[in-house]
Amino acid sequence: MKKLNHLTTCLTAFAVMGVISFSSCKKNADLSATIDTPAETAATLSATSADADMETQYDDVFNITASMNSNQVGENLGLGSNVSGLFNLGEGPVSPDTLSRCFTIAVVPNIPGVFPKTVTIDFGAGCLGRDGKYRMGKIVSIYTNRMVVPGAKVSTSFINYQVDSFKVEGTHITENTSTSNLQGWKVTVLNGKITNVNTNYWKEWNSTKAILQIEGNGTPGFPLDDVYKITGAAAGANSVGNSWTSTIIEPLIKKFTCRWIVKGTKRITRNNHLGILDYGNGDCDNQAILTINGVSHTINL
Repeated sequence: MKKLNHLTTCLTAFAVMGVISFSSCKKNADLSATIDTPAETAATLSATSADADMETQYDDVFNITASMNSNQVGENLGLGSNVSGLFNLGEGPVSPDTLSRCFTIAVVPNIPGVFPKTVTIDFGAGCLGRDGKYRMGKIVSIYTNRMVVPGAKVSTSFINYQVDSFKVEGTHITENTSTSNLQGWKVTVLNGKITNVNTNYWKEWNSTKAILQIEGNGTPGFPLDDVYKITGAAAGANSVGNSWTSTIIEPLIKKFTCRWIVKGTKRITRNNHLGILDYGNGDCDNQAILTINGVSHTINL
């Protein structure tokens, strides 16, 4: 079993910047000089899928914290737009959708403009979101300021939190790194762990990434033209004995209008075995291509 402090040490070897992640497809590749057996190839495929799974789960956490706007908590703590699968797009503070929620949101102190502020989303014994995900337990986020303020941080932890069959643990931290003309965030996952509660199969993950908004900065109230560039690295391990690192080598491109990354490449290194994951040429789809020794494998994300 890999220890998480070792995973954290692995991350310090990278010059890292980065955040939230998503996925898509393309058909180019770099090759590893290592000759992989079918078993080694299968292990690299498994590690790549595990890394993508971790990205997806913790991306969801970012989206939830970023969607804490005035409709949800009485003031704009997040990024103003609703990018989470929890809330209906037009949902207001006393709309029918709000009244029929199967989760509650508590804000302490519940005084606009007073920080730090703790926001607890309690899904109780189970709650089906509009995105089709079944969540239970609690997400607890501490905001040092509104997320749109440079230097603001949001630290999120979990209390018996579960998404579908997966228990989510660790700490998720978002820091606003915006400049005067570009919005940006650094996103860190510390001691992340996701466990399948039915099989006890687990994955551990540490990640530091940065997101920079490269289009749509001039229309803050209109997210449909937003495009983001993602850089960074991660290190992971799972309960079947695989450990890996992933490094973004060509910045990943994410459009607000697509739930997956549409472009960019990532290097996956597992026990000196190399794979190149290519997210595409700009089309919106849920596939990426992992190339190992010149052989391409489709990864569904």
